[in-house]
Amino acid sequence: MKRYLMTPGPTPVAPETQLAMAQPIIHHRAPQFMEILGAVREDLKYLFQTQQEVLIFAATGTGAMEGAVANTLSAGDTALVIDGGKFGERWTELCTVYGVKVDRIPVEWGRAVDPKEVVRRLEANPAIKAVFVQANETSTGVQHPVKELAQVTKTRPGTILVVDAISALGGYELPMDEWGIDVQVAGSQKAMMLPPGLAFAALSPKAWEFVKTSTLPKYYFDFAKQLKSQAKNQTAYTSAVSLILGLKEVLTRIRQDGLEKIYAHNRRLSEAAKAAVKAMGLTLYAKDNPSVVLTAVEAPAGVDGQKVVAELRKQGIWIAGGQAQAKGKIFRIAHMGYIDTVDLIGTIAGLEGVLKALGYRVKLGVGVTAAQEILTKEAGA
Repeated sequence: MKRYLMTPGPTPVAPETQLAMAQPIIHHRAPQFMEILGAVREDLKYLFQTQQEVLIFAATGTGAMEGAVANTLSAGDTALVIDGGKFGERWTELCTVYGVKVDRIPVEWGRAVDPKEVVRRLEANPAIKAVFVQANETSTGVQHPVKELAQVTKTRPGTILVVDAISALGGYELPMDEWGIDVQVAGSQKAMMLPPGLAFAALSPKAWEFVKTSTLPKYYFDFAKQLKSQAKNQTAYTSAVSLILGLKEVLTRIRQDGLEKIYAHNRRLSEAAKAAVKAMGLTLYAKDNPSVVLTAVEAPAGVDGQKVVAELRKQGIWIAGGQAQAKGKIFRIAHMGYIDTVDLIGTIAGLEGVLKALGYRVKLGVGVTAAQEILTKEAGA
């Protein structure tokens, strides 16, 4: 059975990228690999929209998240964590492990943080050294207002903004230098169109000053050590050679297409998905700032969201269910990276059929038609 991977990570990988990763292994200290890594370093700066070095680790995105905590703070420091979903919770967990005090802003799932609340917390506690937030909270389908948050922190020399862009980088606008993001971390398996296994972190000059005073323990995720190695076109430890070969192919394609074209494509897929959902009488889970890279949908009354996921999987269509408190209540459809219009239309058609079979009254084709109205405009633009 043909598989349509419509989950918000891992996402589909292009055949050209798979072929690049299937090349014979190169030794990670060989001049040939050093040349490849040098090109990748420059192209990552383009993707992150930064002049700073983008650090590369063989890890999932959580490794870069952990590194962001361990390299910028010290035990006893205070961090402000925006917790609006399963991955917002992770920042609190990571800080707690390292003895960092947490001032937590609980945000209702499906909502985005109010920057005014961040200002209030920072003014109430000037000792806060870092603000941790998800650009895109994958568990709820909500985008937090990163640009507005950066405007808040960049006027405070003692506070950095740390952004989890794991599901956002390459999906929509997130210009690191222009907005004033201090630490931005990402992973390979989302909009970057690679398998899981690479983690990335870029730091502003302000954040690098925090690295100098950090006393938390680190070994593998030592940002200063990795920075020194990458200056020589090497990684501190064994490189994920095959993944970096794939990364080079992906970054070359991103350069050729241009970020604006990629962002526009993702916006149209997002608009089409959300129009289809509404035409089917369904409700978005995100009440604020719905995500451009995925659509989180409330399961209709009497229908188990996990059952929707399971039934679609029988047809070869893989979407994601809800997590933690949202399990069974929602399902999530990705539209980022190598996902295209045909993938999305097929998923919507499959969703209509599954919902009808599960007892939800929906007119077959209504969602597909709504999506096509938007995607046809794209074709004729």
